Amino acid sequence: MRILSVDLGTSNTVAVLSAHGRPPRVVEVDGSANMPSAVFATEDGTIMVGRDAERRARLDPTRFEPNPKRRIDEQTLLLGTDVIPVTEVLAAILRRVLDETTRQLGGELPDEVRLTHPAQWGQTRRNVLLSAARLAGMGGNLVLVPEPVAAAAHFASFPGKTLAPGQALAVYDLGAGTFDVAIVGATPNGGFTVVAEDGLPDLGGLDVDQALLVHVGREVSHKDPQRWQRVLRPESTPDRRTRRALQEDVKAAKEALSRHPQTEVPMPEPFEDVLVTRGELEALVRPSMLRSVELMARVVRSAGMTPDRLAGIYLVGGSSRLPLVGSLIAEKLGVVPGSLDQPETAVALGAQHVASDGISSRTQGVEGQLAAGTGAHPGVSGPYAPPQQVASIPGYQSGPGQSGGFPQSGYPNSGPQQVQQQPAPTNFPTYSLAGGDSGEKATASKKKPLVIGALAAVIVLIAAGLVYFLTSSSVTTYTADECKTPGAADDKGLTGCLRQLAGKIADTGDCKPGMGNGPAKPAEDLGVTSTCSAPGRAGTQVTYLQSDSAEKLKAYTDQLLAFAGGDRTEAKWVGNALEGQYSSAAGRNAAVLVFTVTDRPLAGFIYQVPAEGQSPTPGELADYFEKSIQPGE
Repeated sequence: MRILSVDLGTSNTVAVLSAHGRPPRVVEVDGSANMPSAVFATEDGTIMVGRDAERRARLDPTRFEPNPKRRIDEQTLLLGTDVIPVTEVLAAILRRVLDETTRQLGGELPDEVRLTHPAQWGQTRRNVLLSAARLAGMGGNLVLVPEPVAAAAHFASFPGKTLAPGQALAVYDLGAGTFDVAIVGATPNGGFTVVAEDGLPDLGGLDVDQALLVHVGREVSHKDPQRWQRVLRPESTPDRRTRRALQEDVKAAKEALSRHPQTEVPMPEPFEDVLVTRGELEALVRPSMLRSVELMARVVRSAGMTPDRLAGIYLVGGSSRLPLVGSLIAEKLGVVPGSLDQPETAVALGAQHVASDGISSRTQGVEGQLAAGTGAHPGVSGPYAPPQQVASIPGYQSGPGQSGGFPQSGYPNSGPQQVQQQPAPTNFPTYSLAGGDSGEKATASKKKPLVIGALAAVIVLIAAGLVYFLTSSSVTTYTADECKTPGAADDKGLTGCLRQLAGKIADTGDCKPGMGNGPAKPAEDLGVTSTCSAPGRAGTQVTYLQSDSAEKLKAYTDQLLAFAGGDRTEAKWVGNALEGQYSSAAGRNAAVLVFTVTDRPLAGFIYQVPAEGQSPTPGELADYFEKSIQPGE
């Protein structure tokens, strides 16, 4: 029996083969256990993959896609001038693995192919993966295995690590593109079931790379801001090559910091190489890693368990190599996690250790479907029995209608399942502005009786008038010439010009000199800075800056906006005898609003690293600025 298991990852693809009674072994492609999941479309229509694709990317980066798995929800990809279906791109990756496997088997095809997938993937995404496998020529005997089930099987394959029925393992999977966590329980008949799972689609190794890229940019961009912007936003082929090379060097530096306390990042001319330390990297990514640990704690609780009741916490995914991951888990959950093998290969190896019948009848939560029509359809009898009742996990309370054991999973029962097209998956969470009203609440408030609204308006007007009477005389205004260079700052770090920009926050915002130690801290001295707590939003700060160079401020704030990415909202503002423009951006990396003054080197910004349930849109940031931060008249 020749079994091939494939873990098609965001950055790398790993394949494992067991054949002729020999133990499972990693299939090396191009001499490496990890084949880059990268593709390059040549002008003649050929799709190159792996290291060949990465080499060709240096010639024409527009025809290159380094992480096609992240595009699985899109029907097509634009590579150069060619529009290529996503299934063909993924099929090219799987075909390269199959070709190498077939060569090593002396021309024979595998008897069975097991494809792993994130536990959160819905039917639509699983169908895309199956279609790509068929297109790659992987045959009719295709089986899908959720990644945490494969990881648990790999963990249990080690001596002394076997999971007894009713025991559960937490799988912490931090890959290049996403973070997934699952509680996997062992069933009495030797299989596994996904008890609870969740994930963060906006956290992975690529985000760590981006944070490190922004950090080194802060160190060097002041030398030539225009050149650095060309690196960030390449418009020519040489600039794209430069950016691609820099991204590879940044990724290599991140990996080196998992083994060494410091390393250097080679930089393109005219910039000097940057020395980075593990401490600096951990300070950059600590908020994001903390989100993952907090999510894991919630998933453990949702399974009715406590960390000390787990059989262990198993780290998989290449990015879990970050030493900070293990230390945060131990610090927050009181359990030292383990990684028993190379985390990049654990899932593909684990898929081999799930028994063949365990994939069908003994493993709840596994798609035991024979994808090319060989599987049984509903109503067709066969050798597959329903999964047996699972023994209770200590600490788990059965729900209504359950006699004990694991809670019902959102996955279909084990056994061959007919592949059916369903609507696009809705498993990605949505976020709302923390502390803000939802659109429904805002609409409901408009429906209150007119009398109450009028009375409230009168009260507001009276209060506003009183506040204006008490405070208007305390705001001193300065001319543009007086604000050209920073003056003396008070004990809060505010100059007179900055107080004019900060308005009421200068007195109510608990302001302190400097910019703190957050991810928005610049590498160079921009001038006088002060950071204040943002009203009405716990944990959010607003920073004010006065420099002797408006260009220097603009270069820095442009970097903040570029790092945030995503959509933007821009508008003008007026207040305290000042006028200017604000720009807000919110993407995967951060939410930022920058406000500048038209005729003087003054600026401010709100910077927020998105946390669970706290990812505002650019419009929401703009509303918050206008209501709470914008200086009044």
